[in-house]
Amino acid sequence: MTESELRGNGSVRKGCDPFAQTQRSKLQHRRARINQQINKEMRMRAGAENLLRATTNNKVKENVTLELSFVNSNLQLLKEELEELNSSVEVYQNENESINVPMIPLGLKETKEVELTIPLKDVIEEHYNEAACKYEKELKELMDLRQAMRTPTRNEAGIELLMEYYNQLYFIDNRFFPPTKNMGIFFHWYDSLTGIPSYQRALAFEKGSVLFNIGALYTQIGARQDRTTKEGIDHAIDAFQKAAGALNYLKENFSNAPSLDMSTPSLNMLVRLMIAQVQECVFEKVMVAGVKDEFLMQLQSAQEAARVADVYSLVYQTMTQPPVKNYVPFSWTTMVQVKSEYFKAVSHYFAAVALCDHTRKAHLKKAIIKHEEAMRIHGLCRILRKMDILQEVLALVHKRSLKKYSEIDHEDDFFDTVEAPEIHPKTQQKPDIKTPNFSKVKVTDIFHRLGPLSVFSAKNRWTPATEVHLKKSEKGFGFTLRGDSPVLIAGVVPDGSADEAGLREGDYLVSVNQQDCKWSKHTDVVQLLKNISTEGVSIGVITLITSEQHNQTDRKSLLGTMTSASIFSGNDKENSRKIADSSKSPGLLLTWNKKKNSGKDGSTFSLPFIAVADDGSFY
Repeated sequence: MTESELRGNGSVRKGCDPFAQTQRSKLQHRRARINQQINKEMRMRAGAENLLRATTNNKVKENVTLELSFVNSNLQLLKEELEELNSSVEVYQNENESINVPMIPLGLKETKEVELTIPLKDVIEEHYNEAACKYEKELKELMDLRQAMRTPTRNEAGIELLMEYYNQLYFIDNRFFPPTKNMGIFFHWYDSLTGIPSYQRALAFEKGSVLFNIGALYTQIGARQDRTTKEGIDHAIDAFQKAAGALNYLKENFSNAPSLDMSTPSLNMLVRLMIAQVQECVFEKVMVAGVKDEFLMQLQSAQEAARVADVYSLVYQTMTQPPVKNYVPFSWTTMVQVKSEYFKAVSHYFAAVALCDHTRKAHLKKAIIKHEEAMRIHGLCRILRKMDILQEVLALVHKRSLKKYSEIDHEDDFFDTVEAPEIHPKTQQKPDIKTPNFSKVKVTDIFHRLGPLSVFSAKNRWTPATEVHLKKSEKGFGFTLRGDSPVLIAGVVPDGSADEAGLREGDYLVSVNQQDCKWSKHTDVVQLLKNISTEGVSIGVITLITSEQHNQTDRKSLLGTMTSASIFSGNDKENSRKIADSSKSPGLLLTWNKKKNSGKDGSTFSLPFIAVADDGSFY
């Protein structure tokens, strides 16, 4: 385990060490290295192509063209190496000695480190008017969480870690990313299958990539289960259904994805692949459970196998259509085709065992033919030829069919001309696409101390907190309160202490005698004020600034020729106080205009989130 860990809700969150000496972690480390090399070669190619377009010197063109050929050759070799790693499905399988047909898992998307501390400190200082140094602990916790989620463990704890970060991004988005402004933060992620880097300023890209990894990790969890037991098969079914749900959720809520692995055609293919693997597990479940009536069991097995063959055939069709065709590893496409032929053969085998009529021999012949076709297709793929488990399974079932055929070979050859009928596919358990249940991982807003999100968010503007001293009279302080977190000034008594101090209806009370009250309940603030002596109290208030007021103030600050006194009459206390308070910190109002644009935004997309309570917790 790494030193990257954080504590949330009393539990420790950790990522696994990518350099640990385990097959899976070493594989992921090699993927990361290849991703970096591909990124470097692509930058070199882009530079060479730009130079080639710009130069008119024939000698330079010749040298650049030669350099481009080397770069393209290196890129092709790197992509082939990455494809072979993506085809290394044996690393993710269960390590017991049982023989199972291998499943196809997804590798995790890799990401580069991103520096969030400085930009978030700027927002805390400029937008929230607070000292950023007070939030060092929160900033470190966020960075630790992002670092840990890059290497999640291959179990439920790893899923919870990814979901915790995903849920936390809801708060980060609302706290620090204004809907109309650019933070200048780039999120870099590599395509899961090609290693091609993509980067965007949109936080939605970060959310989508984490969601992809949730689905990918579920595929790895499903592949590692011991499918020789009913319990192991049930766990595998659950994991693959949740993988399908995460990937389908991503497909339905994303548009204009910057990388191929998160494009609609790719996600559609991956969802179908997961459903097919669920169906395969259902067949294995029937085989493990068994049925008292041997005939019914064999007939059910034949129909289940036919169903598995059908869904893998659909996946194969999807994989061989552009644009997915040129994107999916050849070994995946081959394995899916092998499985389709394999389960057709298995289906005919069980039909032959179940039946005693003249089609029995025809079904066995069909089974043998399909087994041999599966073995032929398997032999065409260099990577699959190295996969001992799959080879062993194909050889065993082929021998089983040959042995059965030899047992009945003495029967009358008159029936050899009969064509085996197709077997009607039927399943006892239809796969279910399980949408991620994000609410099961409870999180608290890391930057909870900034105040309730309903008021203290990136989209809202408010005046700097104003300290007002009030004296208590026989009628009290001259104002009424309502609401919770933060408490709102509901009314101000004319000519009372609060009125004379400039308090107005709609102001938020955020402190009492320097005690922070942003999260205080109504009853707590009332009790606090009741305990104040007659000498008076110092309260801090803020006023939300509407978009119209904000724009007006910006224009006045930019012109620099008007003051609040020259615009509003003395009778207009509310507006004059708002502008006067705002003018105390002009940097607050102009902070987003001072930022420089570093280029055009890429395509953006949005993801829905679950509801959040006022206290900052998910429900």
